Amino acid sequence: MRFRPSPDLPEVIIIEPDLLRDHRGYFMETYHQEKFSAAGIDVRFVQDNQSMSSHGTLRGLHYQIKRPQGKLVRVLRGEIYDVCVDIRRSSPHFKKWFGITLSEDNKRALYIPPNFAHGFCVVSKTAEFAYKCTDFYFPDYERAIRWNDPDLAIDWPIQKPILSERDASSPLLRDAELPE
Repeated sequence: MRFRPSPDLPEVIIIEPDLLRDHRGYFMETYHQEKFSAAGIDVRFVQDNQSMSSHGTLRGLHYQIKRPQGKLVRVLRGEIYDVCVDIRRSSPHFKKWFGITLSEDNKRALYIPPNFAHGFCVVSKTAEFAYKCTDFYFPDYERAIRWNDPDLAIDWPIQKPILSERDASSPLLRDAELPE
């Protein structure tokens, strides 16, 4: 496994697995606690989630104001454009975002620390997305930022996404309740 900080947000880590291929297919480790810890990702994951979405779906930008979640995200099938935004007011990277393509072909994973907003859009016909969380999901603490906030100017690969009602009406970052 190779771990490298993202170019825009050094706390966001790109993970590239080693694939062992043969005539039967392939094998790869998707998580190894000792290797992650040695790479500076010394966290405890407590919940796994999986979703399936169709082309053009955009989910996000989500976060929790209390009990923030770090996330280890990857794609099982299809391809997405994954985005995280530093929403820590005290951070020198406040309002900066990082985007990366995650797919069943490139097999990359991304570690997103707590107190970052997260979202993704589906660029393939469908995509199955899986992620591990460092804390449990608490609906009362969940918040979102509008996907097309002009202050963030995220360069999404789709112009008219399919959104949930909640994501479509999320506040702009300047009006959002942010984590402590």
